[in-house]
Amino acid sequence: MATDRDSVLEAAVSVLSRRPTAHLDEIARAAGISRATLHRIFPGREALIREVGALGLRKFAAALDSAAIESGDTQSALRRLVDAVVPDAALCAFLAGENQLYDDPEINELWEIQDARVRALFLRGQKEGAFRIELSAGWLSEAFFDLVAGVGWAVQDGRLAPRDGAHSLVELFLGGALRRPDQS
Repeated sequence: MATDRDSVLEAAVSVLSRRPTAHLDEIARAAGISRATLHRIFPGREALIREVGALGLRKFAAALDSAAIESGDTQSALRRLVDAVVPDAALCAFLAGENQLYDDPEINELWEIQDARVRALFLRGQKEGAFRIELSAGWLSEAFFDLVAGVGWAVQDGRLAPRDGAHSLVELFLGGALRRPDQS
């Protein structure tokens, strides 16, 4: 029986996003394979972590592309982004919690490209008067990503229904990020 690399990565995400220090035995068990098989697919923990991180960044890039955040009004663009990224919120939770990824220059470069796109969305929204100007676009981007990760953790732990993830995220975020008419 052939082992599907993607299903092993999905199992790794489900384990590592909640328990970053989980042993490879736990990941192999979650994937329904032996540790030896896991090692044939990924030569070690570092390779597995890097591959899961790269998968997360690829999916986040795809979400940015499908949401077309550079076009339309910024609130609608943000809602499209939420709808596109929430299905992979567990990957965002993994990215938020895995310190080892920050040692990889290639991963950091990919992250910077994507983060720049999200910062540009918030900066555009600030210039349009949609988003609060006293909060930096960099901070809004960071907070947004962390809220996506929070949705991933809450869904995994059963504190949030998967179908409520996008609505909960966008309402909480926009409720705090929208500029109020009485603010100058």
